[in-house]
Amino acid sequence: METGKVNVNIINGIASLSFHHPKSNSLPSKMIREITNQIEKLSSDKNAKVIIIRSEGEKTFCAGASFDELIAIKDFKTGKEFFMSFGRLINAMRKCEKIIIARVHGKCVGGGVGIAAAADYTLASNEASIRLSELLLGIGPFVVGPAIERKVGKTAFVTMAVDGDWHDSFWAKQNGLFTKVFATNHDLDEAVSALAKKIAACNPEAIKEMKKVFWEGTNNWDQLLEERAEISGRLVLSEFTKKYIKSFKEKS
Repeated sequence: METGKVNVNIINGIASLSFHHPKSNSLPSKMIREITNQIEKLSSDKNAKVIIIRSEGEKTFCAGASFDELIAIKDFKTGKEFFMSFGRLINAMRKCEKIIIARVHGKCVGGGVGIAAAADYTLASNEASIRLSELLLGIGPFVVGPAIERKVGKTAFVTMAVDGDWHDSFWAKQNGLFTKVFATNHDLDEAVSALAKKIAACNPEAIKEMKKVFWEGTNNWDQLLEERAEISGRLVLSEFTKKYIKSFKEKS
């Protein structure tokens, strides 16, 4: 339980990928790798027609990177590899041959915002506020940035990256991160289920070709996200970042 868990089930062509971590659904690299592996498997699984990515619990969709793991990074190679895990996840979602629906039910931070942005269709509850706090840590949202900027545009991405503030679900919808927002989790689940059933009934070949259209202009992301991971891998070693994370953990 301390390392979290990832579960996948497929019913009537609908693959549900859920993750959970006891620390507000934060993402240690082991969990990120497992989510990535499952998406890659589902991409070629003929039994899966559509993928829903979701987290368990009530309050937080995803708290982003694991602070325990961040503070333990002691060298550039380890730092780069940690951030590359997010890059590989985004690339797996980008290259996946199935449409990915993100169900966002609560607070969404950093890497969680990256997941919401890398999904093809993101549905959220009105409790699903978002935040990019990486710059406050002394790092910056470098790896998740391309996926987020692709969805919300340069101006909204700059706003999120610089102010580090919480932005509510309606701001996220207005700026294109969320497709639709629902008043309750029940309404959210009903909408996710209805959309997944609709997509599962579509021609898989048409879906595969549409995914290529959705992600046109991103063929350089393998290299781009690695370059971004190198920036984060270097910055996470700074004294500024170490002090911030230590101070944050002491307060929490």
